[in-house]
Amino acid sequence: MKIGIVGITGAVGQELLELVKERRFSFSEIRLFASNKSIGKKIKFKSKVYKIIRLNKKNLEGLDLVFFVAGSIVSKKFATIASNNGSYVIDNSSAFRLNKNIPLIIPEVNSDALMSSKSRIIANPNCTTIISLMGIKPLLNLQKIKRVVATSFQSVSGAGNNGMNELLENTKRFFNNKKSLNKVFDKNITFNVIPKIGSFNLNGYTEEEMKFNNESRKILNDKNILLSATTVRVPVLRSHSISLNIEFKGNVEINKIKKEIIKFPGIDLIDNPKKNQFPTPIDSSNKDNCIIGRIRKDYSKGNCISAWIVGDQIRKGAALNAIQIAELLVRK
Repeated sequence: MKIGIVGITGAVGQELLELVKERRFSFSEIRLFASNKSIGKKIKFKSKVYKIIRLNKKNLEGLDLVFFVAGSIVSKKFATIASNNGSYVIDNSSAFRLNKNIPLIIPEVNSDALMSSKSRIIANPNCTTIISLMGIKPLLNLQKIKRVVATSFQSVSGAGNNGMNELLENTKRFFNNKKSLNKVFDKNITFNVIPKIGSFNLNGYTEEEMKFNNESRKILNDKNILLSATTVRVPVLRSHSISLNIEFKGNVEINKIKKEIIKFPGIDLIDNPKKNQFPTPIDSSNKDNCIIGRIRKDYSKGNCISAWIVGDQIRKGAALNAIQIAELLVRK
């Protein structure tokens, strides 16, 4: 198989390349693409040195599979070109997620949508959507869900390497009594939280919050489920956390929920209040699995539970999910 990675110099691109090696994803040729300023730079991978090449129609020819992790502007311009060349495309941007003809896939949740699709473009969901649904899907095996209220606590690496660099740099500036430099985030992220990720829509919600709403409905194939989100940027380097409040259409017992989660692939359970055991972002960093805990009955409303889930948004929230989609494509 001949593969390409578009956006190789970014945090997700680097993670994707590492996962190709780690999961022994077979290829006979690999082409690495990035922005014009990176063309000609060399990357060592599996004892070989590869040059980053220019992204254009000619250089995309002859590839069986292309991963796009360079943002929606690049995907809108080149993903269709690649698919028209005969390549399968796995796109990590928001460009095609809500296109009714393009499957939006979390392999553990809705792999059947990929198997039944004829599209050569497959969309990778938003990181917060992926991590949240990894905790929500096993509960659907027990009882239909009426409503979900999600509050995310998203790490700075969700904004890429520049986001991490800004947190580290502004932390140094804080201790040196220097003014913070806010280029990536609207406000200072050091020792602060910012309840805004993406632009505000006319309804008062941000783009990130509406992604959770719209993408979740498509993935779960349920237009009736009610969803509401608040997304918050926090001064954490890696891994997102989401507080979930889930209302079911009928009663669900906590012990049955935990048993269902234990059976579900891609998620671990850490939940023992007596021993002060619960998941934090660091626990999931650089790990494949998401982790859920603090599962409890909501005493303010019947048929309702609260839970806390964490996941590495660079890994499962982006690169790993893309590789898992590619592995499904190989089987297909």
